Amino acid sequence: MAKEDYYELLGVEKSVSEEELKKAYRKKAIQYHPDKNPGNKEAEEMFKKVSEAYEVLKDPQKRAAYDRYGHAAFQQAGAAGPRPGGMGGGFHDPFDIFREVFGAGGGGGGGIFEEFFGGGSRDGGRDGADLRYDLEISLEEAARGVEKEISFRKAATCERCDGTGAEPGSKRVTCPTCRGAGQIRRSGGIITFTQTCPTCGGAGTKVEKACTACRGEGRVAKTTKLHVRVPPGVDTGSRLRSVGNGEAGIAGGEAGDLYIVITVADHEIFERQGEDLFCEIPIKFTLATLGGTIEVPTLSGRASLKIPVGTQSGTTFRLKGKGMPSLRSGSHGDQLVRVHVEVPTSLTAEQKKKLEEFAILSGDADEPMSKSFFEKAKKFF
Repeated sequence: MAKEDYYELLGVEKSVSEEELKKAYRKKAIQYHPDKNPGNKEAEEMFKKVSEAYEVLKDPQKRAAYDRYGHAAFQQAGAAGPRPGGMGGGFHDPFDIFREVFGAGGGGGGGIFEEFFGGGSRDGGRDGADLRYDLEISLEEAARGVEKEISFRKAATCERCDGTGAEPGSKRVTCPTCRGAGQIRRSGGIITFTQTCPTCGGAGTKVEKACTACRGEGRVAKTTKLHVRVPPGVDTGSRLRSVGNGEAGIAGGEAGDLYIVITVADHEIFERQGEDLFCEIPIKFTLATLGGTIEVPTLSGRASLKIPVGTQSGTTFRLKGKGMPSLRSGSHGDQLVRVHVEVPTSLTAEQKKKLEEFAILSGDADEPMSKSFFEKAKKFF
């Protein structure tokens, strides 16, 4: 079975920076770590895969080789496994990669997971959560780009204590429960259990007097307003990332990111098909018969459309460059106009007389069905 793409495993683009690559790996490692998924073989396998992917992509030489040759860059001729040598040697134990990124000691057991995922690291720092905001815009706004002011609630750094959790004038002291270790040990017969200290949350210290505004957490719920620039060409499902505008971190941890997820509202005239726009326009049967020029709506104003003599209902015309802009290249798609020929439902006596005369002159009165269709269908008569 073909190996999964390393970039897809980590959920990043090929242009990802070194810092963003590391951050993406941290999230995946936390998600699939065996201590968080005890007995889950699929999660354990994913933990190994994301660790292998990160080991390759974090090394510029290996990453360049992978970008050029894919997984074949790390395979021997006729073999399916990683090379034991070359390009820096074979892949390491996934827990080695984990320790390298998180700075942890020990193996893959409970100690590592407890220290790094069960209540924060020894200094109490914990990164803030990423947030999602759903933003609906019109098709016109998606075409030209727009700036929006959004408002949302989030956990923000407490201004009274500047995020320390300590009342001004107070300080942090050694935790009396764990005596600074950040962990406590409990004995259960011959087995000793280690767990994060419930008093300090693994920090090893606690505030002497908790901040009265945030009650010692260092964060408070706050309504935040943010100006967002939506680029031309976005579509439903497009995501905009605002770095550092997620929830504030705890005790020095990094703030999370805000992801604005776009929804483009349905339009009363146009239907979007990728970068092209589609619309249906009704025309009079006399125009379809005799031909002429009409003006049709576009997102940038009106445009002239020539209707040839004898245009049939359902004919589609293309207006070059009148579609949506490309989010990446800036080029524009086309606008497709399908005409629907309207047949009059009520006629005056004079109009009816003229049409009857036309039917006789054209032979429609004797042959109301087209000859090509009649030839195909005459066996049914």
